Amino acid sequence: MSDTNSRITEIVSAHDVVLFMKGTPLFPQCGFSSRAISILEHLGVAYDSVDVLQDAEIRNGIKEFSDWPTIPQLYVKGEFLGGSDIMMEMYEAGELEQLMSDAGVARAA
Repeated sequence: MSDTNSRITEIVSAHDVVLFMKGTPLFPQCGFSSRAISILEHLGVAYDSVDVLQDAEIRNGIKEFSDWPTIPQLYVKGEFLGGSDIMMEMYEAGELEQLMSDAGVARAA
């Protein structure tokens, strides 16, 4: 396993919910990342984020890690869920909130 894959595995394993995104939650750098943050904020769950613009290895490596070509990417309890479109579909159907509840994800402080 490459060093980048090891780093990504550590990040994904260390947090119940992690969003690999462009920018930060307070200053998203693309509309898709902004939408993903809005969904997580509406759900009121605790989450961590990784700004892929700050690390080219992570930015490229996350696409290989998940076999998914775009960013943002959401992981819940180590499982890759998808990008902002999938998040929106799941959110609108009530599935994302149910998944977070079933997974025992903590509420935001």
